[in-house]
Amino acid sequence: MDLYKQKALDDIEEYGCHILQVMEEGKEPPFSYSIGMATTYQKPDLCVIGLKEPMAKFVINEYALMLKDGENFEIRKWYSAFLEGFDVCFENVAEKHFRKYFGWGLWYYKELKFQMLQLIYPTTSGIYPWEEHAPQDFMEWQIILTKDGEIRFPEK
Repeated sequence: MDLYKQKALDDIEEYGCHILQVMEEGKEPPFSYSIGMATTYQKPDLCVIGLKEPMAKFVINEYALMLKDGENFEIRKWYSAFLEGFDVCFENVAEKHFRKYFGWGLWYYKELKFQMLQLIYPTTSGIYPWEEHAPQDFMEWQIILTKDGEIRFPEK
């Protein structure tokens, strides 16, 4: 086994998950995601698209810590503990996106049958992707990986 795969397995054993960072490339935004949470916590892994590495890693680590403490997260519900001053919500990532975005998840789980949530966040002005006046560049930067590429407005 190569050193990178062994590091991932060691991180899952020690921290409950391993976080992968994918740098932006051309017009493709950066994204980060976890593997191992299904094994450790029996909960979905998490991806964050469009946030830079330090913030994305912080968000995923916070999610892992809350899972460890017994927290449950539901899609289309508001959560305030991730980005100071802004509520976020979660959506299920459609399996059709797994091969393109989550190669390490395919390696670790050895199949497509794992769960991934996507954290959806607003602009720094508090505009969410489903809002009519959301900036186009923000929509292109925070790609939505649901089945139809859309999200439903969460209940307040």
